[in-house]
Amino acid sequence: MIEIAWENFTPWSALVGGIIIGLSAAAFILLNGRIAGISGILGGLLVPQKRDVLWRVAFLAGMLAAPLLWALTTDLPPIEIKASYPVLVVSGLLVGIGTRYGSGCTSGHGVCGLSRLSARSLIATLAFMATGFITVYIVRHLITGA
Repeated sequence: MIEIAWENFTPWSALVGGIIIGLSAAAFILLNGRIAGISGILGGLLVPQKRDVLWRVAFLAGMLAAPLLWALTTDLPPIEIKASYPVLVVSGLLVGIGTRYGSGCTSGHGVCGLSRLSARSLIATLAFMATGFITVYIVRHLITGA
């Protein structure tokens, strides 16, 4: 049975957040000519090019700083992770491998690619979502019986 925590359902903040993400992705491509895909931005630091490091570091620093600044203004809900460290490590590796095979991550394909009407990004996003749905079903209903 699915239970929805209605006290945590915040459609207005989710709408505003989605609008901000969309506007920032649009501004990023218009002003820099680059896709705001996190895996590509981070991956570019692994093999740095001249004059290509500073903006990548600034982008990633902003991603890390934003929630920290938000935490100064409001109480954040407690973070509860029910997985072991080995499961988290394997999960992270699988996401990384999938990102490389999919030529991008959910932000690159799902936000930026779909907004550009990319067929490749549509297929990638559908694959991400389907894989997530199937994985949750298998883990929660077939393996653990939760």
